[in-house]
Amino acid sequence: MKANPFNLSCPSRDILDLIGSKWAMLLLCVLRQGPIRTGELRRKVNGISQKMLTQTLRDLERNGIVQRISYAEVPPRVEYKLTRRGHSLSELIVQIEHWVTNHYERIKETQRTFDSVERAS
Repeated sequence: MKANPFNLSCPSRDILDLIGSKWAMLLLCVLRQGPIRTGELRRKVNGISQKMLTQTLRDLERNGIVQRISYAEVPPRVEYKLTRRGHSLSELIVQIEHWVTNHYERIKETQRTFDSVERAS
C-alpha cells in the first residue's frame, strides 16, 4: 500500500501526527547535537513531562527515527541518538525551527492586530 496522508484511513497519518507534534520536533532539534541521556533531554526541552518524553521517544524509536542505547553499567545508563532516517527528518525540522524564529516577531504583531480587531467587533 502506498502512503497517502490525505486519505483518512491511511496509516501514514500516524507518522505525520508523530513528526508534526511539538515534542517530537523539539526532541529532534536537541538530538541533532549527538547522543544524549534522557535526563539531559528533559532539561533541554523545557516543559515536557517525563511521561510525554518517554512516550515520544518510544514512538520515535518504533518508527526508526531514534535509537535507544543501553549501557550495562551500574547505575544503568541510557542514551538516545538519531538514526540515519532521524537525521534526514531533523534537517527538515531545523528548517521549521529557523522559520519560526525568523518570523516570530511579525507573527506576534499580526496576532495582536488580529486580536484587537476581533475584540472591537
